[in-house]
Amino acid sequence: MNAATLLFLGIGGLGVLVLILSLLGFELFDLDGFVPMEVVAAMLSTFGFGAAIASSVLADRSTPVAVAGAAAIGVGVSLPAGWLTIRLAQAARRMPTDATPTREDLLGTTGVVVTPIPREGYGEVRVILGGQPVKLNATADTEIALGSEVFVIAAPSETSVVVERIPSASGPASGLEAAS
Repeated sequence: MNAATLLFLGIGGLGVLVLILSLLGFELFDLDGFVPMEVVAAMLSTFGFGAAIASSVLADRSTPVAVAGAAAIGVGVSLPAGWLTIRLAQAARRMPTDATPTREDLLGTTGVVVTPIPREGYGEVRVILGGQPVKLNATADTEIALGSEVFVIAAPSETSVVVERIPSASGPASGLEAAS
């Protein structure tokens, strides 16, 4: 393996290192959003590894012209990779997302008691919020047993709710028996 191939492999490895550091949240340099770090990492990596492959193919000719040819091939490979990375990064940044659920979204939801709720104190309920199960502290005016279905009537905080028990259809307090 000639020195040019090793140099190009080092550049490719530097690109991988830049990518790893940017994924971990480190900003090595700030280009004011002109060129994102992931694009720099992609171009460095593809340039280095593409040029290393070209250089190893041309290993028997380690002339300056062969090294320049390998570098040109590296540039030719890195430009499409950089363009593709820019397009993918832009698509990821513009991806629409749902609004973050707030405590107002808890009002009117139903759930199940997972830790019994005492008369004066907190238990826990599990509700579905934004399609995901969420466990919250819960209080009520009366005791509510484990496994009871509840209705959220207030949300004093992001992690606690006030609930009422939903009478079961087969129980004596159901609306069916009251109507008959």
